[in-house]
Amino acid sequence: MSRLNDEILSSIIGDIYDCALSPEGWTGVMSRITETIDAAYTTIALTSITDSRGRFAAQSPWDPEQMRALQEYQLDAIPGLREAVIGDVDLPLRTLSVVSEAELDRSAFFQEWAKPQGLREGCTTKFVHTADRIGLFSTTTWANRPPISVEEQRFLALLSPHLRRASLIGDLLDQTRVTAGLYRGALDSLAVPVLLTGAEGTILHANTPAAQMLAEQMLLHSRNGVLQAQTPAVSRALLEAISAAARVDTMLGSRGIGLPISAQGQPPAVAYVLPLSEGTARAVFRPACAAVFISTKISASPPPEDVLIALYDLTPAEARVTLHIGRGVSPAQCASALAITENTLKTHLSRIYAKTETARQADLVVLVSTIASPVMHGLSLPGPADIR
Repeated sequence: MSRLNDEILSSIIGDIYDCALSPEGWTGVMSRITETIDAAYTTIALTSITDSRGRFAAQSPWDPEQMRALQEYQLDAIPGLREAVIGDVDLPLRTLSVVSEAELDRSAFFQEWAKPQGLREGCTTKFVHTADRIGLFSTTTWANRPPISVEEQRFLALLSPHLRRASLIGDLLDQTRVTAGLYRGALDSLAVPVLLTGAEGTILHANTPAAQMLAEQMLLHSRNGVLQAQTPAVSRALLEAISAAARVDTMLGSRGIGLPISAQGQPPAVAYVLPLSEGTARAVFRPACAAVFISTKISASPPPEDVLIALYDLTPAEARVTLHIGRGVSPAQCASALAITENTLKTHLSRIYAKTETARQADLVVLVSTIASPVMHGLSLPGPADIR
């Protein structure tokens, strides 16, 4: 049996979601990833961009003195790290895909820090990049093992959106943490609106802020006891996310991390769905299958690609095309910016039009503008001036 099979993936994802409620579990998750990838150690960190303040950090066991020494190295001193920071979200980036073996070997970082410890290269994934948050998780390999394989990179990429969802939900709870020892009634002490639902979206419990939100029918409301958003598209995406959470579906993460629930002219608001079907920390909320957390914090606003993926079931590539075309750039400029052929672009556009029920570029401009207004406050979308 492959060490990277679906059973292992699902089990680690379950542990990740437990960390949203019990952050002390992050060390164990990093240790499991390290063991599964046959690495030396793995780290994760979520940081505020504005003040460089750490929101949280964890790692699998490693020499504390060496980890302190690692913090002394600047961003550009660690080969490949800057490329990971400015690169795409959910894209694992191996050091040796950025620099050659010879270049790595000549670097002061490798000679002074990595080589003496018997290490070779890192594989870093940016799992969060919002208006004021950036999150990285990185696994570092032993010198005596082969480079990170394509299969291992795919495994890390599948974990990334779940790490994002769990870390941002945990960031919402922050000072008012729910723990496994508390009953559902403890949710009423949270300032964050939280709803517990069944697999079909039936509302089983709403804490005080969520009950007030439902009564005002501003962001979410109840229709025959089933949770609904303000538009059919968002309602459909929300119920699909809840259904995937109830199935413990490992593909839940690929459907977007935050669902935009605010209408045009309203402050940004995002719904995050946490699976409750398995896990120690989440078991206390049964028989609910999902918890829906509502955030009005800018830090929780999802990247525009995630919004399009969540609402219209686009692939990441289709979402990127939609954002570019939706800003009014020409197909030729879009193809050049995304390094794809115009024939590939035409294929993407055909699928995008079908999924979004649009027929031309002008429709996509309206669609992107509508999504960007309430949700993307503080985030910049690519425009013509950004196309190179």
